[in-house]
Amino acid sequence: MPLKQSPSGKLISFEGSEGSGKSTQIARLAVHFQKGHREVVTTREPGGTEIGEQIRNIIVHNSKGDEMCAETELLLFTAARAQLVREVIAPALSRGAIVLSDRFLDSSTVYQGIGRNLAADPVAQINRFAVGNIMPDLTIVIDVPEEVSLARLRTRASDLPDRMERQNIDFYRKVRAGYLVLAQSMPERFVVFDGTKTEDFIENKIWSEIQARLP
Repeated sequence: MPLKQSPSGKLISFEGSEGSGKSTQIARLAVHFQKGHREVVTTREPGGTEIGEQIRNIIVHNSKGDEMCAETELLLFTAARAQLVREVIAPALSRGAIVLSDRFLDSSTVYQGIGRNLAADPVAQINRFAVGNIMPDLTIVIDVPEEVSLARLRTRASDLPDRMERQNIDFYRKVRAGYLVLAQSMPERFVVFDGTKTEDFIENKIWSEIQARLP
């Protein structure tokens, strides 16, 4: 069944390294839209559906996760994404809702394509197959230096770091650079915010940008 993106519904994706502050800003942005009496759907990748959450557990918590090859990781991420698009995102957009997604297809481009050194063309083709014609209206990148990202991960709650959080600083350096290159190549969709600023400052900047780009 073809997927249709409603002109009244909007998909806003948030991207950035681990510990960049995406979840905090998604929650704050949702409040702004709710004050305007808009339906807001928040979701995350991988996850957001029962199937997606099970895939997430395989990716980040499986005891054999460190043995997972890059190709398997890519296919698991995009499988969860395909389910999320069809079960949650596309129906919400068709209702005219605002969808705020903690990561979307650009994560695979950066984490698996650039971070894991997979060829760009297969990653792009698999991404397109997973999402159909559902693309973000706006992608917000919260940029933090790799040292800041790792420092924030160390100060999180006492939970053991998951598989993605255990990557070394070189991996996060490539991830950060990958997001900045993507943003520079597609300025009509991407906007980058300095994640080292205060949460209030970032929130106000994001809201101002959204009002300008998605009136």
